[in-house]
Amino acid sequence: MVPPRLTLVSDNSRDRDEDATPLDVSARAAAPAAPSYADPEAMVDSLAQRARREKLRRLEAMLFAASEPLDTKALSRALDDGDDIEELLAALQSDYQNRGVSLVRVSGKWQFRTADDLSFLLERQQKEERKLSRAALETLAIIAYHQPVTRAEIEDIRGVSTSPGTLDVLMETQWIRPRGRRRAPGRPLTYGTTELFLAHFGLDAIKDLPGLTDLKAAGLLDGNLPPGFTVPEPTDVASLMPDELPLTDDGDEADEPQDELPLHDGDDDGGDDTDDSLPGDSDAGKPDQESQ
Repeated sequence: MVPPRLTLVSDNSRDRDEDATPLDVSARAAAPAAPSYADPEAMVDSLAQRARREKLRRLEAMLFAASEPLDTKALSRALDDGDDIEELLAALQSDYQNRGVSLVRVSGKWQFRTADDLSFLLERQQKEERKLSRAALETLAIIAYHQPVTRAEIEDIRGVSTSPGTLDVLMETQWIRPRGRRRAPGRPLTYGTTELFLAHFGLDAIKDLPGLTDLKAAGLLDGNLPPGFTVPEPTDVASLMPDELPLTDDGDEADEPQDELPLHDGDDDGGDDTDDSLPGDSDAGKPDQESQ
């Protein structure tokens, strides 16, 4: 009988465990086990999670490098066809919820901004801005809530005349813009707000402006309001309203075709059917006849 052969195999695991630090041992114990090819479902889930993280990284990189808010159309260029960009942006917004910067939506677009509770840290880096006058603030509020609105309508709401310089200041800030011209005598300009207005005040849409209840809670309205007092529902429809005319590139109204009036019979010779001469003046302008 032949005795069995014994093969000696060195075990270095004990040496590795002795040389490893407690931190390495705990990290290996806490590390999740890699999915095995024997479990296809776990492997598919792992690949799907990895692809999702890559898409979030792409959106994060684009938003971080952008100097202005980006819309979903621009962000979708970094994704594949069929990806739910709204769901991915919501997930990214949730990841940055308690961070120093947050992902916010302004004017229908997305942008990274400093957290509101940390804004005091950047006060020294902000430029000192010129404050608007009370007349300018009132005019801006009227345009925001009543747009499209003309200068005469602004004066009617305020009860006082509005200086042209007030509208010029608001247009320099690029918070308002001329929309068109009213179909009324004189064809006055109509004004509305811009996307920069929404971005500056952190609004997604003009309908997010505070209503009557919010204004009362903020102390901006007197508690003793007249009966029937209401706050208009703001709207900023980009297209012109039925009572507005378009503007040309140079700011003038577009020329409209005018219908020609039909000529009546007998008007070809330029004659007039009515006699405009005064009574008793039938011989006026005729030379005096010689008396016989």
